[in-house]
Amino acid sequence: MSNRNVLKSKNAVAWVLMISAVAVHVFDETVSDFLPFYNELALNLRERLGLFPLPTFTFGTWLGGLIAAIIICFSLTPIVNRGGRFIRAFTTILGIIMVANALGHMLGSLYFGRLLPGFWSSPLLLVTAVFVVIRGFSGAPPTARKAEG
Repeated sequence: MSNRNVLKSKNAVAWVLMISAVAVHVFDETVSDFLPFYNELALNLRERLGLFPLPTFTFGTWLGGLIAAIIICFSLTPIVNRGGRFIRAFTTILGIIMVANALGHMLGSLYFGRLLPGFWSSPLLLVTAVFVVIRGFSGAPPTARKAEG
């Protein structure tokens, strides 16, 4: 068994923290009945705006898709650790999407005048996603520097 450290870069640490926060957020959404709220919102927006591209989901499809996405993202950790422009762009874009997701739950709670499902985990998601975005835009090398000498 190899003893390579999979989290030798700050980019990989940020990535694992964010994907862990996504998992917590999905759990929060699941136990607080997010899906009925989302499906109703998507249907209302489609009715008002016509061809608005928000799909609706069954519970199994929604949760199964999110679990699969989380597993895939965790499995990308060694690639994130190695770095490179493409993976840095990918993680940065996903981080920006997660920032928007977290802010949507928080600002949506203000707009609707009640705590939306998924609200409680949104600050954790926001902080970890911002960390990923900062790492992505920093231009820092993808792996930890070795001490010279």
